[in-house]
Amino acid sequence: MVKKFGLTNNQLKIIAMVSMLFDHVGKELLPQYTVLQIIGRLAFPIFAYMIAEGCFYTKNKIKYFLTIFILGTGCQIVYTVAEHSFYQNVLITFSLSIALIFSLENFRIKREKISGIILFFIVLIVSILTIVLPLSLEEYGFQIDYGIYGVLLPVAVFYGKEKRQKLFYSTGVLALLAHSFGGGIQWFSLISVPVLALYNQKRGKYNIKPLFYIFYPAHLIVIYLISLVL
Repeated sequence: MVKKFGLTNNQLKIIAMVSMLFDHVGKELLPQYTVLQIIGRLAFPIFAYMIAEGCFYTKNKIKYFLTIFILGTGCQIVYTVAEHSFYQNVLITFSLSIALIFSLENFRIKREKISGIILFFIVLIVSILTIVLPLSLEEYGFQIDYGIYGVLLPVAVFYGKEKRQKLFYSTGVLALLAHSFGGGIQWFSLISVPVLALYNQKRGKYNIKPLFYIFYPAHLIVIYLISLVL
C-alpha cells in the first residue's frame, strides 16, 4: 500500500524545494516570521536522503559528484562576492558526502592499498573542512553548512540496509545535528522522518533533477535581488 500510494522521489524533491524557499525567504526577507524557518527544516533532511539515493542508483559516479560540486562551487563564488562571506553552501556539504560515500564504497569493494589511501585523504579533507578550518577561520565566517553531521547524514542513510534502518539512522544524526546547533528550531528537522517514511522508492513519471539544478541558484538570486530593493 505504501509503495503504491506513497510519495515518489520527485514529490519529495518538490516538497524539499518549497521548504527551502520558505526557509531562505524567512532568513533573508522575513526573519520576524519564525514559522517560515520551521517549515524550512524539512528541506535539508529530504535532500540528504535523496543524495544518498542518488549515490546508490547513479551509473556515473564521477559525473554525479562533479555536477553537485561544480554547481556548488559556482554558487559559492557568487555568494562570497555578494555577501563577503566564506560560509559554504549546502551543495558543498553534499559534495563532501558524495566523495565520502564513494571512497568508502571503493575501499569496501576493492580492499586495495590505493583505495585505502584515497579514503584516508577524503576523511582528512572532510575533517579539516568541517572541524579544523571553522575554528581557525572563525573571524572570516568559514563554515560548512550543517557541519560534520550534515556531511554524515547522507552517509548514514546510504548505509541503512532498508528503509526502516535508514530512517532510524537519519533520526539519530538529525538529533546530533540539532544538539550541535544548540537545539531551537533545528529540532523541527525531525518532522522530516515521518515524511520520508512515505517514500515509495519510485522516481516518478518525469526526471526533474535538472529542475533542482536551476531552482537552487535561481531562487537565491531572486531573493538576493529582492533584499537589495527592500
